[in-house]
Amino acid sequence: MGRSRRTIPEELLLLALDPTTGTTAQPQSLDLGLAGAQLVELALAGRIAPDGDRIAVVMPRPTGDPTLDSALELLRRRGSPVRAVHWIGGPRLGLRQTYLSHLERCGMVHAVETQMCGVLPTTRYQATETAISREIRSRLDSAIRTGVPPDPRTAALAALAHAVGLGKHLYPGNEGRSSRSRLRDLIRHDPMGGLVAHAVMDVQNGAAAQPRRSAAGVPAQPRGSMARAAAH
Repeated sequence: MGRSRRTIPEELLLLALDPTTGTTAQPQSLDLGLAGAQLVELALAGRIAPDGDRIAVVMPRPTGDPTLDSALELLRRRGSPVRAVHWIGGPRLGLRQTYLSHLERCGMVHAVETQMCGVLPTTRYQATETAISREIRSRLDSAIRTGVPPDPRTAALAALAHAVGLGKHLYPGNEGRSSRSRLRDLIRHDPMGGLVAHAVMDVQNGAAAQPRRSAAGVPAQPRGSMARAAAH
């Protein structure tokens, strides 16, 4: 997988960066969203596929992205499909910082050392490639405004943005209510994005113990059916 294309975790993080404060919106749920975004990116790369409400590795070959390949290897070591909600709800210490550091190395954000309450040292991040952030936002705005089904990457990004609660950050106030509603509706345009987004919300709601229904509202397919299909 080449590095000419930004990954969905990178785009989700850029969406979450507040240009004024240099902090990320919804930091706790964002960590879950980044773990979910990795799954979507690996699915788009043909490495994993949904297997009912689980995730199965269908091609263990590395993508060339170290962070994604680390996740892929962990999935491979499981030896059997893992429930998306369990994967996303697992420990992901440092994942947000890993991606922030990566964006800084790529020149897309700039780290600013400052102090919290004038005492505690902290680091804030300002987007430097503002054209990239505008392009990402423009894709979401276009999908919301036109109602035209978006491409899978944009649909998955929209689903994850809704799942982690970025709607209020991107489209605040009463005037943004209809946009937030349409952002939520975009979840149906990508099956993998929908599965992962629902898993993110289930973890936040403490519903990880219950098998969930598919994004379309029908029972999840038996294990093995979708993964086998994706492998052919």
